[in-house]
Amino acid sequence: MSTPLQQVIFDCDGVLVDSEILAEEVLSRQLGGWLPDLDTEAELRAALGMTTDAILGHLEAMSAHTLPPQAMERIDHAIESRLASELAPIQGMAELLGELMTRGLAVAIVSNSAERRVRASLAATGLDRWLGKVPLFTAEQVARPKPAPDVYQLALRQLGRDVEECVVVEDSLAGVSAAVAAGLRVIGFTGAGHIPPGHAQRQQEAGAWQSCATMEEVNGLIRQLHAGQASDLSAT
Repeated sequence: MSTPLQQVIFDCDGVLVDSEILAEEVLSRQLGGWLPDLDTEAELRAALGMTTDAILGHLEAMSAHTLPPQAMERIDHAIESRLASELAPIQGMAELLGELMTRGLAVAIVSNSAERRVRASLAATGLDRWLGKVPLFTAEQVARPKPAPDVYQLALRQLGRDVEECVVVEDSLAGVSAAVAAGLRVIGFTGAGHIPPGHAQRQQEAGAWQSCATMEEVNGLIRQLHAGQASDLSAT
């Protein structure tokens, strides 16, 4: 008889959108179109920590460059549109976490990103309400962040869980491999907008137990595991 599912571990890099990186990508693309002579990457590195408004002000002050009218509004709209498209597949995730805990399951979040980026992602997806209530494991806590299994092994130790009690929700191939290397069963997630076609097959080749395109599918699999209806499926 299999061990009942007790713990759900969410990876935070793609299942949750990294809003800071996304904003930088959109800003870089917009500036590249407006200012083709600009070394955009160098400018963004130099402006690390500045707000978008401050970056635009800095560029406007450079005599060689002229930004179009309402540049700030246009960039804000582009960022909001991109964020909305990325968030669409994971709408309801905040409610899902609450539902899982109501059903008696424990939840944790793991990421190989820096904690500040993880917190920005949580805020962007409405999951910041769980900060302080849900254990968070990030790159700074281990000597080797993912794709090594260290961060998952750390989570298991600190959560006091056996691998048989857990399931991981992961989107990246490296993350799937790392979680599998730690002995964990993995549900691959393919719903985020940046994930390429064919990713589900590659996730399963990397060891994912199953892949899902929506949070509803993820919830359905977790329900089966928690109810013991998938007891014949063990960790890969």
